[in-house]
Amino acid sequence: MSTITTEQLAATTLLRFATAGSVDDGKSTLVGRLLHDSKSVLTDQLEAVERASASRGQEAPDLALLTDGLRAEREQGITIDVAYRYFATPRRRFILADTPGHVQYTRNMVTGASTAELTVILVDARNGVVEQTRRHAAIAALLRVPHVVLAVNKMDLVGYEEPVFAATAEEFTAYATELGVPEVTAIPISALAGDNVVEPSANMDWYGGPTVLEHLETVPVSHDLAHCHARLPVQYVIRPRTAEHPDYRGYAGQIAAGTFRVGEEVVVLPSGRTTRISGIDLLGEPVDVAWTAQSVTLLLEDDIDVSRGDLIVPAKDAPATTQDVEATVCHVADQALTVGHRVLLKHGTRTVKAIVKDIPSRLTLDDLSLHPHPGRLAANDIGRVKIRAAEPLPVDSYADSRRTGSFILIDPSDGTTLTAGMVGESFAAPEPVKDAAEDDGWDF
Repeated sequence: MSTITTEQLAATTLLRFATAGSVDDGKSTLVGRLLHDSKSVLTDQLEAVERASASRGQEAPDLALLTDGLRAEREQGITIDVAYRYFATPRRRFILADTPGHVQYTRNMVTGASTAELTVILVDARNGVVEQTRRHAAIAALLRVPHVVLAVNKMDLVGYEEPVFAATAEEFTAYATELGVPEVTAIPISALAGDNVVEPSANMDWYGGPTVLEHLETVPVSHDLAHCHARLPVQYVIRPRTAEHPDYRGYAGQIAAGTFRVGEEVVVLPSGRTTRISGIDLLGEPVDVAWTAQSVTLLLEDDIDVSRGDLIVPAKDAPATTQDVEATVCHVADQALTVGHRVLLKHGTRTVKAIVKDIPSRLTLDDLSLHPHPGRLAANDIGRVKIRAAEPLPVDSYADSRRTGSFILIDPSDGTTLTAGMVGESFAAPEPVKDAAEDDGWDF
């Protein structure tokens, strides 16, 4: 029997990561350098960048153009939209989200980092930790990103001096630790010159840690599914009603977390009906076990009412259902979110009517102070909200499950996404606020 090597096993793993940082810190240049030096750029792409750079009077190719694809981005020299890039090395596959640095695009960073397992936060070695650096660190903490890399960029402009790097790394690590970030890895780099991005720098022999790519290739990606809360949001009920399958009834969806096994006792939420898994179909074939991110069809022993939006979970590990949801949110729409705002709440595959009951606080990211009862959240604001849903929802705490502990609020009039929410306590949860009008104004 053949043995799988460590390198072959790592090559099968996928790392989702995001880049963030203040304006002109060099995020797009870092991504371009990472793609270029890891031989992940096609010849025609590189030729197009060389032509575009030459037309702007630049002698060397501007590697930032590999990611800044919008015309406005190239004209202004900034990143506006989240740019996703897919690449691979012999050791691992990657999905990269290059997020904007402007304050007004903080919501884009939330989008890019929401599914990331690692965030690379860049700082300019000349400027050190600035307000936007703290903002991005706070968002990474709120989103429970397991790994954070501090890339101290433009070391070539400070003479590759170790004390400059050390001071910035110490300040950032102290702030991130206060936020509850579990792990910070600081790396001194020059994205423009290529120092410590893919190849070790000859200019910083005082640094003995990994390059950015080496860290990305070796950072642990958690695939221990035994301790996850198993969750399957039902997306579709399959009933062929054919001569071959006259009685087939399956419940299809993508497993959000954990594992499911044939014979396991499960409960369907929010109804609370229990049954057992009689079969699991994967890609048209029966299997005994299925796990996170696989799209499967579950067959149940009992003919019970299950429909889109329901959640199938192990009977021994079921979340509580509630109509009252308290969460930390990032408001992403230009239209403000206000107390009394009627919205649609989308959790997994379920969408229900809801109303914003209270906004207990808004978070000030520069010093982590709380502004009590602001009454509204504007675009890019982060705060606490209390929401009353029209129907019970089986929600997990976001700290326990990033998939089933998250939700979005939608404008019912035009379908615009208003707010991204994370159920439960944040790293700086406010004290509970008693509302004297707890039950006023409800019509459901």
